[in-house]
Amino acid sequence: MNLVTALSDSVTAAGSADGLASGPAANDSTTASDARTWTIAQVADEFGVTHRAVRHYEELGLISPERRGTVRVYRRRDRTRLNLILRGKRLGFVLEEIRTIINLYDEPRGQASQLRYVLNQINDRRADLERRRRDIEEALKELDDFEQRCHDDLLALGHD
Repeated sequence: MNLVTALSDSVTAAGSADGLASGPAANDSTTASDARTWTIAQVADEFGVTHRAVRHYEELGLISPERRGTVRVYRRRDRTRLNLILRGKRLGFVLEEIRTIINLYDEPRGQASQLRYVLNQINDRRADLERRRRDIEEALKELDDFEQRCHDDLLALGHD
């Protein structure tokens, strides 16, 4: 699965409740679940990251929690974006690519230039992952061959 598919699935599943739907109507509907908030500790614990990492994503403008004095207040939209950021990182995307792709969901859909950008990112990432997979497969084959030689040498020495 690629980041765009992952992002698209997450955004579709989350819908406007996460605040990532576009258009003026998306801001008009608020439900009780939209009003739920989390602290930085809760968000960091849930996603298995440090407070510093969460603040770093905020400094980069990837998430934008509400501020109440010195307290950061995270809403569903922030949690969804953090989830997408971490998924993108696991897939090997750099933060700037993740930012661009996530921000596409805040823009009106259907922009040809945006879609071309995402498709180029998909192609670049896929090529990189395919190359890495070949490298890993070759390394595993070499390990298998070396392991077999070691077993053969042990047998030749009369040891199991």
